[in-house]
Amino acid sequence: MSSTADGLLRAQGIALALIDGFNRHYRIFRETTQRARSRFVDADWLGELSAVRDRVQFYDERVMETTERLRHEFGAEALDDATWQQVKLFFIGHLINHKQPELAESFFNSVCCKILHRSYFNNDYIFARPAIATEYIQSYPPTYSSYYPQQDGLRKTVRRIILDFAWELPFENLERDIRAILVAARRHLGAWPKPEANSQIQVLYSPFYRNKTAYIIGKAINGYHEYPFALVIRHGDGEAASLRADALILDTWRISLLFSLSRAYFMVDMEVPSGYIQFLRSVMPNKPRSELYTMLGLGKQGKTTFFRDLVSHLSHSNDQFIVAPGIRGMVMAVFTLPSFPYVFKVIKDQRSIRKEMDRDTVKRKYLMVKQVDRVGRMADTLEFSNVALPRHRFNEELLQELRDLAGESVEEDGNSVVIKHLYIERRLIPLNIYLNQADDAELDNIVHEYGNAIREMAQANIFPGDMLWKNFGVTRYGRVVFYDYDEIEFMTDCHFRSIPTAPNPEAELSGEVWYPVARNDVFPEEFGVFLLGLPRVREAFMRHHADLLTPQFWQAAQQRIRDGHVEDFYPYPQELRFRT
Repeated sequence: MSSTADGLLRAQGIALALIDGFNRHYRIFRETTQRARSRFVDADWLGELSAVRDRVQFYDERVMETTERLRHEFGAEALDDATWQQVKLFFIGHLINHKQPELAESFFNSVCCKILHRSYFNNDYIFARPAIATEYIQSYPPTYSSYYPQQDGLRKTVRRIILDFAWELPFENLERDIRAILVAARRHLGAWPKPEANSQIQVLYSPFYRNKTAYIIGKAINGYHEYPFALVIRHGDGEAASLRADALILDTWRISLLFSLSRAYFMVDMEVPSGYIQFLRSVMPNKPRSELYTMLGLGKQGKTTFFRDLVSHLSHSNDQFIVAPGIRGMVMAVFTLPSFPYVFKVIKDQRSIRKEMDRDTVKRKYLMVKQVDRVGRMADTLEFSNVALPRHRFNEELLQELRDLAGESVEEDGNSVVIKHLYIERRLIPLNIYLNQADDAELDNIVHEYGNAIREMAQANIFPGDMLWKNFGVTRYGRVVFYDYDEIEFMTDCHFRSIPTAPNPEAELSGEVWYPVARNDVFPEEFGVFLLGLPRVREAFMRHHADLLTPQFWQAAQQRIRDGHVEDFYPYPQELRFRT
């Protein structure tokens, strides 16, 4: 057999190994999301948290498995250029009738980037842009179901929508819930619009599971008008296991908040993810596809889509990357592009980190945040390796700072600045900057929000460690979110203590600690010294959150976690709930 024929057979084998690796990944991923239904029915809330944590690792595990297979079976690192190009062509052939082609392309990229040098990261070897269109991929069951209220009436249609999900548990009082749904819809829409001939209600086939809640996502279409909605289903309050409708969310911006990156990822059973993304985009047109993929648990596809958006933005803008506004961090060098609503974070070199911290610990902390319930209070991060950005887009002050503080992670390669390890987050207003500009009413509200953020993180088993104002940000909706993770710990790993009484007045006045302190000892009474220097800030904090300065609050939160209690977190206001 000729060497050309050998090369083609090897290319075909590699392409098949790649598609097999992806198919195994998505099969495991989907089995986990499918089990969310039984966890919801059984009220297995700890099991759901565990599944969310474990699922984060699935993708990297399958990538490493496939990479090792290509190295051992095919000697992939020694393949020539022509063979890699043939691998890509054969791989595309496997995607013609595939249900998740865009995800498979990203998997191909991930494996290739483990094997190839970054100089090969172009469209000849990897999928710099999609090769297979994802529109109109047929799915069974279909992506969404359609209902026609003009045939049966709205009340019967709502009942049918709810019952078609076959929840396996009875509703506590379904007729009461349907009345509440109709009242909420009328209150939001005013007088009912006269139904057009083609009026319908479209509902995504799979519920969206997260925490203790299932969401039915859909939209009502009346002629040229569309009305998105999210119907919230939770367990009932009675002793017998039952369900109830908890709220109907009808504002597009509130539905968008359900998909905030500061919350845990949804569990959704999808044969064709692109169909779900297309539907969700019709409901939330301002939500980037990258964030939607990420919130459905498809983090790698979210990163792929995000990076394509970044490259496109760079080609249509001309501003420069600059040092991010705010107080410089101790561990991260942070920069931003003013025209792009994100910040870019690079771990500083060890010699530049002025605290007991190292690169591996920082990475572990950031991974930890992806694996826990972020309860709307911790910003999610996109993690990248070997990111090449155009050198001429870097402000010289920023470039010099990166050379000085993060030279081990940053390389200047011709016309590119290559960042070996990079975190990217949504840009927020640093809380310390917000406080400096706030009037009295704004300050009181945001200090209240800040304390609520700390409480909710504690209930989710996260102690932020460094609670300084600069480590929190304010979203466009006025919500306080934490974003500096190098000192976070699990609440259950901390030891919250009272400061012992000084043995004598001289010891108390000396400024020296007169009691032993272990690594994870925390003294809440000390928080005020670092946080409450401004009188009006202290006044607002003590009015709303004085108990956060006592060890009793933290010890009680710890005990609830150790008892296996999972708190209720509502990503919608209490006034929207049908009953409290």
